[in-house]
Amino acid sequence: MRFLYLRTLSLAAASAAVLTLGGCQSTGRGPGHGGGDSDYVNGTSLGTPLPERQEGLSFLGANVDRNQFPPVYFGFDSSSLPAGEKAKLHAVADFSKSSGATIIIAGFTDERGTPEYNRGLGERRALTVREELIALGASAGHLQTVSFGEEMPADSGSGEGAWAKNRRAEFGVAR
Repeated sequence: MRFLYLRTLSLAAASAAVLTLGGCQSTGRGPGHGGGDSDYVNGTSLGTPLPERQEGLSFLGANVDRNQFPPVYFGFDSSSLPAGEKAKLHAVADFSKSSGATIIIAGFTDERGTPEYNRGLGERRALTVREELIALGASAGHLQTVSFGEEMPADSGSGEGAWAKNRRAEFGVAR
């Protein structure tokens, strides 16, 4: 009986070790896989690598012009860019192609939702705008994204009018 107990215990320990070590196996790098040298935009047709962050460059920094382009606005709980807002991106893409300046795309949400959810939604909005700019010919290496979620509202009121102004992506151009 004692032999059977020890054998069962040994098999259980060996199985646990195999399963644990098997979970550490590398699955590769690149789009859709963690552990690569770059971050990738997942779930997009382009899967474009995100550029390295530039030292000393912040959307809120004095070396960034946040008034050069108008914001683009989104629907409630959506990261899809409305057709009417896409036209605004042509000027940003043309500027990016001709200047080579780094552009930071900041995503924002209204106050509804948890802070974690809103931070993610703001990031999805910024990434959507980034991919649209790349499709228009802007250099992926000059486009960075950041999400502020519900922080920094454009309108601090509560109600649909204020919320609509806060569901946006803004552009910051490095000087």
